[in-house]
Amino acid sequence: MMWKRIWAAGIAAFLAMAVAVFVVVTAVVMQLWNWLIPGLFGTHAIDFWQAAGLLLLARLLVGRLRGPWGWRSHWHWRSRLRGRWESMSEEERERFRRGMRQRCGGTVHGAGPAGNA
Repeated sequence: MMWKRIWAAGIAAFLAMAVAVFVVVTAVVMQLWNWLIPGLFGTHAIDFWQAAGLLLLARLLVGRLRGPWGWRSHWHWRSRLRGRWESMSEEERERFRRGMRQRCGGTVHGAGPAGNA
């Protein structure tokens, strides 16, 4: 029974934090809009709910409504890269390392700063 209360308290704390973040971010958007846009473009100031709608519209247009990680997290490409890396032979891995060092401004082991042996 005790774990149900702790779980419910955790859910309530999470929801309270989510509402607080929403209110703060919306207030920041509203303040920035009311500070910048009327002076720059001669439009009117907006209220809290208009700022919330503007924030939602921006999130929809940018496509980040799914959360900070989108549908796939960065772990997806990491696992694909790890799979490719593990299927490479030692010669292919060394050739890949050498190419990355040359492209990224590093030096090849045993070579000078210009990459010449």
